[in-house]
Amino acid sequence: MAQGRPLGYGRAAVTHRIAVVQLPGSNADWDALHALRDVLGLRAGYVFHKERRLGDVDAVVVPGGFSYGDYLRPGAIARFSPIMEAVVAFAKAGGPVLGICNGFQILTEVGLLPGALTRNQHLRFECRDVWLRVESEGAFTGGLKGRRLRMPIAHADGRYHCDRETWEWLLAEDRVALRYVDESGEATEAANPNGSLGNVAGIYGGPRRNVLGMMPHPERACERLLGSDDGRLLLQAMVEFVRKGAA
Repeated sequence: MAQGRPLGYGRAAVTHRIAVVQLPGSNADWDALHALRDVLGLRAGYVFHKERRLGDVDAVVVPGGFSYGDYLRPGAIARFSPIMEAVVAFAKAGGPVLGICNGFQILTEVGLLPGALTRNQHLRFECRDVWLRVESEGAFTGGLKGRRLRMPIAHADGRYHCDRETWEWLLAEDRVALRYVDESGEATEAANPNGSLGNVAGIYGGPRRNVLGMMPHPERACERLLGSDDGRLLLQAMVEFVRKGAA
């Protein structure tokens, strides 16, 4: 998207402008756009992967799907898409970036988040609702710490790994954003759908805890008709983060 080109906006548009990165093979870019534009009424639109500029935006969403067919490994090719250089620069400047599922994988590949996402421990694709517990505050979880949320997952490579030094850093800096839990809110082994280290479902990066990578899909949990609207809370927290930053 060229510098300054306007993004699309919804029927109740506000001043916030959110870019949804559109990558070959992604299948959740429309879900993200619908949640942001049509459900929350935010100004949001696509930015194509071949572009080199984000334009004048307040936030970026790197959506889920199977970019480039997940060849080599999920996110390994997408990291070289021209737009990712602009996404990295935006994040390092403190701009809020949300990587969902494949987006989480891509953000680890470009170095915005530590660790890696590998094949689920049981080697099966998981597609179902899970329970999450918000572990820390940040751009997408402001005011939500301790909340229990329900959202869907859909992944074969969602098992979070990192080395011991990184894990100790994540814990010391309170960078674990979301954990898989059971319905009572306990982070049990049975509640972990993919074998992630420490039941990790999402982590924070960035200088202001402004980069969130998460395997569950908040954009698919924004309307009660779909079984849960808990995902709206994360997107609304992002809006508040942007508003405070602009104040």
